[in-house]
Amino acid sequence: MRVVVDTNVLVSAAIVPTGRLGAVILHLRQGDFVPLYSTATLGELAQVLARPRIRMKYGLTDADIRTLIDLVLLRGEDVTPVTRVTVCRDPRDDVFLEVALAGKAERIVSGDDDLLTLHPFRGIPIITPAAFLAELKRQRSSPLLSKLTPGPFSAIIAP
Repeated sequence: MRVVVDTNVLVSAAIVPTGRLGAVILHLRQGDFVPLYSTATLGELAQVLARPRIRMKYGLTDADIRTLIDLVLLRGEDVTPVTRVTVCRDPRDDVFLEVALAGKAERIVSGDDDLLTLHPFRGIPIITPAAFLAELKRQRSSPLLSKLTPGPFSAIIAP
């Protein structure tokens, strides 16, 4: 599944990995979805995680931040937006819509009401992290997937 994940979701998952959104990173590690990102969205993620207030409060290290960025780079797809979008109440969120269009996203995942109120955006569902995790859970319990055996690279990419 090709997905644009809003920065707020990844930050929440990173700062409280044992919290309800921590599962987003676990699913990312397992390759359950392909995060679509652009230079701008990846830069925003790194910038937010590097804020001194967040680092100190949650004990994030350079290695923690680098690990998440590397995981997004490994599992994700770099997308260059080609269509300018100016529909969101918060103009800083338009970039996520642009990435979704350019990357042919199947979902946009966000906890931000400024994005959620646009559901669906040009046919792309905008869903909450809880709804996304429920979809991933259903996907992993699919009868088709249960018949698959691990491949030769499972040990490399599994947690």
